[in-house]
Amino acid sequence: MKQLVVLSGKGGTGKTTVTASLAQLLKPVVVADCDVEAPNLHLLLSPSTDNSFMLKVSRKARIDPDLCTACGACEESCRFGAIVASDPYRVDAFRCEGCGVCGFVCPQNAVDFFETDGAEVSVGTTLYGPMVGAELAVGEEASGKVVTRVRMEAQLIAHEAGLPLIIVDGSPGTGCPVIASLSGADLTLIVTEPSLSGLHDLERILQVAEHFGIPTMVCINKCDIVPELAGRIRERCGELGIEVAAEVPFSAEVVEALRGGRPPLGNVSREIEEPLRQLAKAIEAHTAVATG
Repeated sequence: MKQLVVLSGKGGTGKTTVTASLAQLLKPVVVADCDVEAPNLHLLLSPSTDNSFMLKVSRKARIDPDLCTACGACEESCRFGAIVASDPYRVDAFRCEGCGVCGFVCPQNAVDFFETDGAEVSVGTTLYGPMVGAELAVGEEASGKVVTRVRMEAQLIAHEAGLPLIIVDGSPGTGCPVIASLSGADLTLIVTEPSLSGLHDLERILQVAEHFGIPTMVCINKCDIVPELAGRIRERCGELGIEVAAEVPFSAEVVEALRGGRPPLGNVSREIEEPLRQLAKAIEAHTAVATG
């Protein structure tokens, strides 16, 4: 079983669109939507929901009103401003980080802690194979933990179904959910675009992938909107010894397909499909898996 992680240094490069195309081309695969703060791969792959469950990802403090004497020790010690000064005192759950200092300083032992339902994990089926995704609850920040659980579910499904490849649609940027997505991956595909911010953030995500020692290839999406910057990206990848596996031109056909909630392949011209097919072949060669 191999794991391909699709990333982008910034949002809006077309990462999820490329991921959906690869799911079409490399089927059957297990797809994992690990952009848990703003998942949208389901809009293109239209999975059924076969199973879902809530995931506890963080703990919060609460104050027992029968024990609280409103002494203020917890409010003075809370660096997050999560204690609401009232009689009795109470905790603002959106601000609470569960650090435990309020319970430590409370002279009445009026504080205890509980775990909250911080994300909903969904397991379903698409036309291209099983799919796992999750959505983080409002105000939650433990996205790395949720990403890890989504990947674990995907690995279990791939093992049980005997499927050779997991495609992970990661978060944009270089933060905690990206690191959680990369851990243990076999190949990273970075989708970028020819813009100054795209070039800058490509450098950052390449450094992250290099830190983890994961083989990397690049796809330049909308490659013809600024040819000069596309050339600079190509040149920089050459300097780093990184393969530019595909260059996909911009097309209004793709925009129309996305508006209709349809994945690109079968809904765009051959000119757009061909580089995506080349990309899929390059991934097959790198991961050494035979797909459908």
